Amino acid sequence: MESLTYVDGEWVDGNPFLLRANSHASWLSSIVFDGARAFRGMAPDLDLHCQRVVDSARAFALQPTLTGPEIDALAREGIRQFPKDAELYVRPMYWAEGGFVIPDPESTRFALIINERPIPEPNGFSVCLSSYRRPAASTAPTDAKASCLYPNAARALIEARDKGFDNSVVLDLLGNVAELAMANLFIVKEGVAITPIANGTFLNGITR
Repeated sequence: MESLTYVDGEWVDGNPFLLRANSHASWLSSIVFDGARAFRGMAPDLDLHCQRVVDSARAFALQPTLTGPEIDALAREGIRQFPKDAELYVRPMYWAEGGFVIPDPESTRFALIINERPIPEPNGFSVCLSSYRRPAASTAPTDAKASCLYPNAARALIEARDKGFDNSVVLDLLGNVAELAMANLFIVKEGVAITPIANGTFLNGITR
């Protein structure tokens, strides 16, 4: 089993159909998610990731149907269905089915996807400076882990790849270092870890 999905009250193997052509999330991007790691029988900070997807949903005017602790319990139930040595990515998500521009909160749906996804080896990677910028809180929903923010991250990664690099450092609109294309950024200098101040242009990551 490589993937397991909880939707509409049951666990389903594989990758079930979730969104329809006229779903609000399909054409107006009312979808939020979170991502946690589980490995060797452990799931560090899973409860915090589950709570953050609830907070992200509320930031989108969605109506969460489960609490953070309820999602956490479901996730652990799903994790137990995989081998103990499996390396997993746990992704709860909320989205709106109905609405026009403004999502209809009563149409909010929930799914929880667990994929086998090996953790990358800590072998290092190369980075360049991206020409793309992180949006400000006044221009995008930067207070949520929102799917609509990721095409910009993809552009930064494509640009880095085309230049021969693995990832890129992204600045905010004022030219401050914000983060990597899809992760918080740390610099270690003389034994001290330094990381940009969370200024509302990127998520203050749970691991951070």
